[in-house]
Formats: sequence, C-alpha cells, structure tokens
Amino acid sequence: MVLRLLSRVWVTAAYAVALVGVALVLVALGPGIQERIVRHASTNLHNLSHGHLGTLIGSAFVTAEGPIYGWLPGLVCLLALGELLWRSGRLVVAFVVGHIGATLLVAAGLTSAVEFGWLPAAVSRATDVGMSYGAAAVLGTLTCALPRRWRPGWVGWWLAVGVTAVLMSREFTDVGHTVALVLGMVLSTRFGRPARWTRPLVLLLVIAAGFGYLMMAGSGLSLALAAGSGILGATAVHVLARRRMPAAAALVGGPPALG
Repeated sequence: MVLRLLSRVWVTAAYAVALVGVALVLVALGPGIQERIVRHASTNLHNLSHGHLGTLIGSAFVTAEGPIYGWLPGLVCLLALGELLWRSGRLVVAFVVGHIGATLLVAAGLTSAVEFGWLPAAVSRATDVGMSYGAAAVLGTLTCALPRRWRPGWVGWWLAVGVTAVLMSREFTDVGHTVALVLGMVLSTRFGRPARWTRPLVLLLVIAAGFGYLMMAGSGLSLALAAGSGILGATAVHVLARRRMPAAAALVGGPPALG
C-alpha cells in the first residue's frame, strides 16, 4: 500500500528528500558556508545578469524560510495533492513554470525599477531562494480541479490575499508569489480533467490551503488583513461570476471537475 502510494506521488517524495538532504548538508557546513551557498544560489539580479542561469534550478533546492520541519509537511501535502489530481508530469510543469516564470518576470520588473531609480541598486543582490514560487503555482493549478461553483470564490480569495500581501510588505517576493499563483491558474485551464475528489484529497486540500495562506499572507497584521480582503475578494468574484461577467467567466473557466 505504501509503495503504491509513493509511486503515485514520486515527484513529491523525491523533491522532499532532496530538500531535506540539502538542508542537512547546509546545517552541517555551518552558518558561514551556508550563507555563501545561499548567496551563490540566489536568483537575484546580480547573479542572473552575470549569466548564472543555473540558479534558476538550484535555488528551488536551497531554502531560507526557517527550520524545514516547520513548513515541509504543508509543502508535501500541497505537492502531493497536485500530483494526485494532475499526475506527475503536470505537477513538474506547474512547479517549473511558476518557479522560473515568476522569477524572470519579477527580475524584469526589478531591473526596470532599478533603472528608473524607483528601487536602490542594493536590491540586485537580495537573497531570493526557495520553493515558494513553484508552490504558489501548484496552488494556482488547483483552481480548475475544483467544482465549477467553487472556482469564483477560490480565485477571488487568493488574488485578494496575494495583492494584500504585496501592499502590506512591498517585498518583491510577495509579487513573485502572486505572479506564480496567476501562472498556475492559467495553466490549470489547459490541464484537462483532474482525478475524482475523494475524502483524503479534500483533507489534503484543507492542509494545502492553510500552508498556501501562511506562505502568501506573511505574518502579523498582514495575516489578518489578508483574511479580510480574501473574504471580500471571494464574495466579489462570486457575485460577478453569477452575473456572467465576461472577465470573471474567462478567469474561472476551464474543464469541469468531477464531483
């Protein structure tokens, strides 16, 4: 039974093992070397402008989000849910498109902001590693796996949470989360029909949504404000969808999910 389950989520399992392995090695090497590796693996403007394109892949395996045991279970639930619903190949596509696509789009925006003097040049060396862009994209792909009647509220909630986080923190990583989320939503319209929902999948959805909220909303006041704006956003998009507004219909469209 365990081997059968692992065969269905082998991408999630392999990625989790890789994250744990890298984290253990970094801890063993000590803070000094760890800081150098994180700086070298960062997908910041300095590294990308110097042709260090390998950081687009390597940064997904190096994390700086705190102790791995605090967030890895939530990430595993999210990725496993995406893999069970969409299969392994589509999970990889979603994660890679979110991770690399959001990184490059954010880098383009930061480059323009630095050139025009809207941001200091120091931002070009900011640390930017981790799995959060890819995870946000996978979260977005769940949109068209949901029953059609739930999609407007889902879309409105997450977009409102993402925008609130950006406005509260004004950090480029929060912009990246929202961009990756939208990329995932768009991808989900091309993924076809998902697997049938079961009770274990619904449980994974609850955990994955909680993890996604903590990842995107931040902490403190932002966490509370994001919840309020999420409710307003979900309600607004739901009302628009019920009135068959063209923009809302296009955003939440896609193949019908199996109930």
